[in-house]
Amino acid sequence: MLKNIVVVGSSNSDLIIKADRIPKPGETIMGGKFYQAAGGKGANQAVAAARAGGDVSFVACIGNDVFGEEALKGFKKDNINTDHVFVDEDEASGTALILIDKNGENSIAVASGANLSLDETKLLKASNTISTSNVLLMQLETPIETVESAAKIAYSNGVKVILNPAPANQLSNELLEQITILTPNETEAEMLTGIVVNDLESTQKAAELLLKKGVKIVVITLGTKGAYYATEKESQLISGFKVDAQDTTAAGDTFNGALAVAISEGKPLHDAIRFSNAAAAISVTRIGAQPSAPYRDEIDQLYNQ
Repeated sequence: MLKNIVVVGSSNSDLIIKADRIPKPGETIMGGKFYQAAGGKGANQAVAAARAGGDVSFVACIGNDVFGEEALKGFKKDNINTDHVFVDEDEASGTALILIDKNGENSIAVASGANLSLDETKLLKASNTISTSNVLLMQLETPIETVESAAKIAYSNGVKVILNPAPANQLSNELLEQITILTPNETEAEMLTGIVVNDLESTQKAAELLLKKGVKIVVITLGTKGAYYATEKESQLISGFKVDAQDTTAAGDTFNGALAVAISEGKPLHDAIRFSNAAAAISVTRIGAQPSAPYRDEIDQLYNQ
């Protein structure tokens, strides 16, 4: 039976330029192509989860502006519950400037805006929605106090907590102990453990250290190589899918959204990660954050190959 998913996090509007390469400091590069797309790690994950078949509620804060209005329209189009998407009258909606090179690699600068207004007072208005959900999914583009409060509510009510520790930041042991699944990439795993993650051995060591800190399941995403998971009883590298990458923006967000759906549906961990790898692989073949998130039939088709 499909259970509901709550995503707590950020909403941004992405302003994107794709060029041959990312300019150096002080350099101007001509001839790029401009795109605008809905983004923000929280919103990306909420949209990815909804399109992957999840019953999704989103807890976020936007500005009273055109970007905020467009974001709301997008969420409703994807059948996301927006009862707890709050509007800040004083702050602009979050904005990200994204540069993408010809290989699909990116460089991003974010103006957080209203995302920083998602405080504990607003979160408490969504506490019942969180406490009665099956999975809580979060990232780190909103105040850490909000993330900690949401984790506490979920943990105390037996709700599974998935935390994507991005952008990379230090996390308290108390928070880590409340996490069911932690999903860092290589850079974030290094930030959390002090271990440089660059091969399978170092990936294993980083995962083991995070398990010792109280996390129940560690899933380290490894880009084209797939994802490595570890629990107290088992560990394995789940290979990724080979595709022609156009834009890696939000690949991790798509992975996490799909993972929340797979966990909510009770898929075994191995299958849940393969499902998430498939979703992320499809997303990098397209330009933009939310526009790149695939739908369930697309994920199933690649997953079943």
